[in-house]
Amino acid sequence: MNQATVPTSTSPPSRAVLTIATGKWVYLNMAIALARSFLWWHRDSAIGFYIATDITGPLPADMEGVTILRFMPGELGHGFSMKLKLDQLAPADQTLFIDADCLCVGPLGPVFDRFAGHAVSVVGSGISEGEWFGDVARTCAHFNVTQIPKFNGGVYYLERGERCSHVYERARDLEQHYDALGLVRLRGSPNEELLMAISMALEGCTGIEDDGSIHGELFASPLLLAVDVLAGKARLGNPPASHPAHRPGYPVREIAPVIVHFLGDFTTKWRYRAEEKTLRLVSLRGLPAGVARAWTSLTYRYPALWMERVRDLLRPLYRQLFGLRAVR
Repeated sequence: MNQATVPTSTSPPSRAVLTIATGKWVYLNMAIALARSFLWWHRDSAIGFYIATDITGPLPADMEGVTILRFMPGELGHGFSMKLKLDQLAPADQTLFIDADCLCVGPLGPVFDRFAGHAVSVVGSGISEGEWFGDVARTCAHFNVTQIPKFNGGVYYLERGERCSHVYERARDLEQHYDALGLVRLRGSPNEELLMAISMALEGCTGIEDDGSIHGELFASPLLLAVDVLAGKARLGNPPASHPAHRPGYPVREIAPVIVHFLGDFTTKWRYRAEEKTLRLVSLRGLPAGVARAWTSLTYRYPALWMERVRDLLRPLYRQLFGLRAVR
């Protein structure tokens, strides 16, 4: 890999956050928003921030504190397979990979502390049965393991060393046999989560129990009750089964994670966009936090919230008049 390196005059950090953005500028813009949220909470921190990308072009001036790892188009691979190369990309002794469609709402030092000592780890717990992109019991029996960690691949923790390398080498090898192993593809591609889960189990690596304080994603917790990056606030929830937004198969709870994962189309919705706009005003334009938040609220957040509520009010009437739209 033609990986860019940190200048020789600068010692690589012992801890670093890494994200990947390839193919389209929309992904790099997400990575920039993540970087801005990180920089807000780590102004006096020794933790480095790295973006691995194959996208060319000038970056905003406020990205001077971010190290860019440049690659040729396609060099990092495609789809979820890029995450199987994190051991080759990891820029520090302790690296925390975070998906580009996340935002930080607090300092990450305590997260590194909780993961410390794990060669490879995730936020999640072990499962031995059920369906998770394949029959879990069958997978465990095939590889002679009692359980595999179940997690969302928006966060990975790596510590440089032989054990970490073995986990990723094994996962890359397993990818070649994905379909033969009876694993189910995600959006037409091998899901790296299953490959990493199997490899971690074979190498004796475990996850950090998911108590909702590290990583919260809007699939398992579909209600975004509050988010304010600058104030360090985030509350997500999975309501009871009686609620229309309830997500079956996930715990009913309210969480306050330090990393909020806006996966899927949530990055196109106003709650994420409002935070992205506020961060840009503070980080790039230099506006005070209160001024930036007020400006975004007046020009974007409140109008978007109003439109959302109007649509919610009119939706029952629309369905009465025109019925439900057919799914194609």
